[in-house]
Amino acid sequence: MSMHTPPDMSLWQGRVDSEEGPLARRWHDRVQPLQSGAAKGIVLLGFACDEGVGRNQGRTGAREGPLAIRRALANLAWHHDGPVYDGGDVYCEGHDLEGAQTELARQLGHALDAGHFPLVFGGGHEVAFGSFMGLARHAESKKQNPRIGIVNFDAHFDLRAGSRGNSGTPFRQIADACIARGTSFSYLVFGISELANTDALFHRARELGVQWRTDEECARESPANLRDTLLQFADKVDWLYLTVCLDALPAGVAPGVSAPAAFGIELKVVEALIDAAKTTRKLKLADIAELSPAFDPDGRTARVAARVAWRVTR
Repeated sequence: MSMHTPPDMSLWQGRVDSEEGPLARRWHDRVQPLQSGAAKGIVLLGFACDEGVGRNQGRTGAREGPLAIRRALANLAWHHDGPVYDGGDVYCEGHDLEGAQTELARQLGHALDAGHFPLVFGGGHEVAFGSFMGLARHAESKKQNPRIGIVNFDAHFDLRAGSRGNSGTPFRQIADACIARGTSFSYLVFGISELANTDALFHRARELGVQWRTDEECARESPANLRDTLLQFADKVDWLYLTVCLDALPAGVAPGVSAPAAFGIELKVVEALIDAAKTTRKLKLADIAELSPAFDPDGRTARVAARVAWRVTR
């Protein structure tokens, strides 16, 4: 049985400025349900799952994230080009996280094969393993298997060991998959908190050749230096996969996550680096993880997630 539900278009509601004419458009005016053969555009796909957060002993609730992000995005002004589609949600049946990740990879592979740019709304950060495997599946269809680089905004490496996948293991699982396939594992993280990662995780990151900038370095270094770090990383790969864990942001900006950050990195830094990734013209896929509406009573984190989505697709 497929762990996928079609889009609920009733979520796309918002202000209508009919007196302003046809240029007064918002996202709810533009989003269409994804159909086979649709013109190339942006595909929004939900990953309504937080089984990985639960397995990682975190605060669950991120399964409701995709719905909240859509509602926050619906009323934002439209300044984009081309069509945008809602591809529905992948969900976790019971505790079958692995099945949900496999279904996400399948859905993303189809969207990428059709020439779309997918943006996934999580869900816990276990979404990353499904996202990457979908992009890797698409890469294998090319004559020369493109080198994929991962750019992550996160307080955590998410390189944990363990026999079962969870929200803390996706990039270790990706590294294992790359080794099994004989491909390179290229991973850059902005926002790492020394307080939230043990020596074991820093050791594993070094062993795997991970590049990172801590939250303190992101506050201390100039935007130009951070941008250069990203661009030099991008120069060595063919495609970029961008993943934004909202717990990279300060708790005052993004409280509605499983593990709020006491320090974090500024939203303006994240946005500047998203813009830098887009200038490379190598960005193929993005996702936003860890929004938990139950811990976001004023909708602040949902609005931040929607702004990130707006920025990625601008």
